[in-house]
Amino acid sequence: MSISPASEAWHSALHRLQRDGTPHVLATQVTSAGSTPREPGARMVITDDAIFDTLGGGTFEWQTIAAARERLAAQRYGLSLEAFSLGGRSGQCCGGFVNILLEAFPGVEAHLAIFGAGHVGQEIVKLSAALPWQLHWYDSRSDAFDENYRQQARLACHSLSNTSQCVAALPVSAHALVMTHNHEEDYMLIKALIERDDLASVGLIGSASKWASFEGRLKRDGYSTDQIARVRSPIGLIHATKLNNKTPYAIALTVVTELLWLTDTPSYRENRGLDSKVLRALFTNAPTTTS
Repeated sequence: MSISPASEAWHSALHRLQRDGTPHVLATQVTSAGSTPREPGARMVITDDAIFDTLGGGTFEWQTIAAARERLAAQRYGLSLEAFSLGGRSGQCCGGFVNILLEAFPGVEAHLAIFGAGHVGQEIVKLSAALPWQLHWYDSRSDAFDENYRQQARLACHSLSNTSQCVAALPVSAHALVMTHNHEEDYMLIKALIERDDLASVGLIGSASKWASFEGRLKRDGYSTDQIARVRSPIGLIHATKLNNKTPYAIALTVVTELLWLTDTPSYRENRGLDSKVLRALFTNAPTTTS
């Protein structure tokens, strides 16, 4: 297999991929013994379809790329260590030994679908910009999205032309917020969303009376109690306390706070380091392998 690293340097690619929320692996050569292609500190970045920079080429680099992509495919994020005996495992004539630290990043920690580009939706998008979320923003109006929003990292703007198709395209475990300018459009979205049992949450903006109306319609349309109970409405209620401030920014603050609680699940950051035995072997230059 030939390897053709992209011309972009590893540090530039790392910044861009983290900004854009693309899953990737940073591979760093942390030790070397004997004759090796590169020195400790050499780095490369790997995604499922590209590589940036190089650890020196050869079979061990191909094996590093394969190990990184295996972790991405299995969603095994965090730290791991790969050991290469260049004359043994990698079959290279230089015969040295290297340890490669792999840091696998998921890109984003949650997917948020926002249906509606009104004032509250705009504020939610602004407040979410600094969070590790991928935003999927929908609106049926042709002029709904300002060009500035289209430049925001981890934000994709879509036309809400077909409700069923848009909902079907959402990633598994996405969190959905329904807040369009049209109540009938809201209702059609809620119906489509609760028919998917693999979404993390479904929220609807509006008053208690709006939800009571929707709830009655859903029952008449044959939806089960469990399906209806999946809808969180009104959204943005903190500890079941009503918010007196009804400005779009204030509502958005409570909605994003609520989402922070909903998305606060175990993540790759719980992998806080390597096993102490592995580290001892690493710093004494002793060959070691990990699973």
